Amino acid sequence: MVQLLKPGGRCAIVLPDGCITGDGYKERIREKLLTDCNLHTIVRLPQSTFHPATVSTNLLFFQKGTRTKEIWYYEHRLPEGQKSYSKTKPIRFDEFAPMIEWWDKRQENEVAWRMKVEDLKEGFDLDVKNPHSVVEEKDLSVFECLTEFRKSMERINDALTAVEEEYIS
Repeated sequence: MVQLLKPGGRCAIVLPDGCITGDGYKERIREKLLTDCNLHTIVRLPQSTFHPATVSTNLLFFQKGTRTKEIWYYEHRLPEGQKSYSKTKPIRFDEFAPMIEWWDKRQENEVAWRMKVEDLKEGFDLDVKNPHSVVEEKDLSVFECLTEFRKSMERINDALTAVEEEYIS
């Protein structure tokens, strides 16, 4: 795509997560993109956007001619109450209204953040998670892990029993 663009030409492209991370030729392509173009925005899409494929995808917006200094990330979230996209509930253009409103007056918030290129992980890894998302981590002992695992197995057994009773009875 970069080679097809004239100097100053703009492009938006859809790429799966696997293309924005990894080494080898993927790393060299990302390096060229960041040095030959201004990759100014990456929109992170939900995993189910291209249902039935369950691959997380991204919209990359760039302009040929100047080196990338920083990248804005915007996390597109599913509509409230919706667990995933599907053939009957696909992504709709009006869901992009908050992002379109944000576009010209960019500010960091719970779904938008920026990253300087020099702060990217080694290999020009563009898979940058939302720093505003709270991920709860707990260190559990082996005993606590086994206890949680047993509880989980009990819930599975209860669910299987309920299904068997409903369909076998």
